[in-house]
Amino acid sequence: MAGRLARVGGGAGGPGVGTEGCQHRDSGRLTGVGVPYCVTAPHGGGGGVAVECPAPTGVSCAPPQELEESRLWGGVRDLRPVEGNVLRWGGLLLPNNPPYNVGAFRFELIFSPHHPLEPPRATLRTPIYHPAVDPEGRVCQPLTAPQHWAPTTRALQVLQDLVLLLERPDPQRVLRPDLARELRDHPERFLRRAGDHARRHAESRPPDLPIPHPESPASVPVPPPETRGHRSLAL
Repeated sequence: MAGRLARVGGGAGGPGVGTEGCQHRDSGRLTGVGVPYCVTAPHGGGGGVAVECPAPTGVSCAPPQELEESRLWGGVRDLRPVEGNVLRWGGLLLPNNPPYNVGAFRFELIFSPHHPLEPPRATLRTPIYHPAVDPEGRVCQPLTAPQHWAPTTRALQVLQDLVLLLERPDPQRVLRPDLARELRDHPERFLRRAGDHARRHAESRPPDLPIPHPESPASVPVPPPETRGHRSLAL
């Protein structure tokens, strides 16, 4: 079967798929080194690359076993294609650390037709009080920014990184500057409000996965006192 050529990244076609708002876009160059199921080839103009896939047009180069592999991990539940679309996964994220371990958070992970050469995009469908998630659910996830993305990254690694990002809010990974300032300057207040918000909006955890730890804000890292109020951080 003849392969298909599709341009990804750079030039008039725009940068690669990524999280709007927090990514640092570059020329869109992607490397396919070490990817066994897609072959990269030079593409004229704009600095992008062409991707040759043995699959028919509209079918991702991703191996289908990635979905089954991800389902075996305990940090997600109810993981399945949305409306039968294998490039659009939905499920529940199950953070282990407070303040977000009081519930479960519904999410979607959308893959490019050129996966794995272009990164997937995560969106939270459950509202969350978090500096790296905007009101529309878009997530500041550096792992899936075009300039950081490695085509050898597994979908499972993306999900694990997403849960870790939720569990450890960072005032320098920002889509909500107001919450980043609160986390930096008043961490105890931020943790209290984030926990209250999660109790109101998050879905119930599965019965076989109760809250894994006592709800203690002390287990969540907060900025050291000398960084609180630091004015060189542009928010």
